[in-house]
Amino acid sequence: MYALVDCNNFYASCERVFQPMLNNRPVVILSNNDGCVISRSDEAKKIGVPMGAPAFKYKAFFKQHQVHVFSSNYPLYGDMSSRVMRILRQFTPLVEHYSIDEAFLKFSAYGNLDFQAEGEVIKKRVFKWTGMPISIGIAPTKALTKIANKIAKKYKDHTKGVYVIDTEEKRIKALKWTEIHSVWGIGRGNTQRLQARGVKTAWGFVNLDDAWVKSHLGIVGLRLKKDLEGEPTLGLENDVTAPKKAIATTRSFEYTFSDLENLKERISTFAGSCAEKLRKQNSSCNYMYVFLRSDKHKKEETQHRPEFLVTLPYATDSTLTLVKYATQAVEKMYQKGIKYKKAGVVVSGLVPANARQLDLFMEEDPKHHHLMKTIDSINTKYGSLKIKVANQDLKRTWKMRQEHLSPRYTTNIDDIIKVK
Repeated sequence: MYALVDCNNFYASCERVFQPMLNNRPVVILSNNDGCVISRSDEAKKIGVPMGAPAFKYKAFFKQHQVHVFSSNYPLYGDMSSRVMRILRQFTPLVEHYSIDEAFLKFSAYGNLDFQAEGEVIKKRVFKWTGMPISIGIAPTKALTKIANKIAKKYKDHTKGVYVIDTEEKRIKALKWTEIHSVWGIGRGNTQRLQARGVKTAWGFVNLDDAWVKSHLGIVGLRLKKDLEGEPTLGLENDVTAPKKAIATTRSFEYTFSDLENLKERISTFAGSCAEKLRKQNSSCNYMYVFLRSDKHKKEETQHRPEFLVTLPYATDSTLTLVKYATQAVEKMYQKGIKYKKAGVVVSGLVPANARQLDLFMEEDPKHHHLMKTIDSINTKYGSLKIKVANQDLKRTWKMRQEHLSPRYTTNIDDIIKVK
């Protein structure tokens, strides 16, 4: 049997853990730079706050309905997520950390375990130890746990936040209840394709012919169909720490920049960040994509959205090398008079650092490896970005607009709650 544990309204719930006066009140969390709503409490949903609502447009609405607004506090949310995941591993070692607020669990060789009771124990312990409300769906396959979890969340008073699909009758009833657009893994395009064929629910989907599903939705769609039929085809992703296939650092600026030097400084910082991430996962990159973006919201100003792909002469994880080619790319893309609001660096073509292809005529200075290792060691010991390359501003760090930021209760010693 599998279980899907989902933290309810995760970001909002994290804020409530340390500010219980927010319970039963509308709470919203804003995205980077306080742009739009990315998390809502149930109370905020009831008064009509939509997901993705632009904060500046809803400012008066928030004030009128006494909505409590918070900036994203990612260090706090990440730490709370880790605490929940550690508790879940007490019940089974087979845990897939699916997202910051979701995890799949697999129960193997547990005999005649009472899964309803076990789910309630998990729910109670997570809430007692972290203050985090969760919903749990338990079923024979991962796709069915997604549906079970929706039922547990939708009818929490009846299910106590835990729903188990453990009979054929429950499976069929759940599939008939689930609309096709709500099925995990069915995107917008496939939803339209299935609706055109008269499929409105998950039950209609599983009753389609296998050959048609494979022809129109591919092997992934067929596996999903089998999973919904109760035949496990989607196993746990065991290596959730596998190296990324691409690494990106992209940021919106607090202010627009129209001078080349400021843009080169920012791009250098982003390239350095990518290099540091590469070294952390022991990878090197062969390609680097650099882009600039003007402010798309200011329609009256000239728009410019250039991008440049750099094919590196050799695979590298050196900050010096990536910064060199990134700044060259900016010089080629830059247009005088344009006000740029966003920029980014994406590295791809990743290979293991100890297995990169050597070039007969070109190679990186071997001193770079030892220098980068020393810089990483110092930055780890004394704080991030204590050492930078020369064209970066030593006194400047990228800072999001966070006008409603709560304290970092669990990750900053100065913000820990004092008990008097």
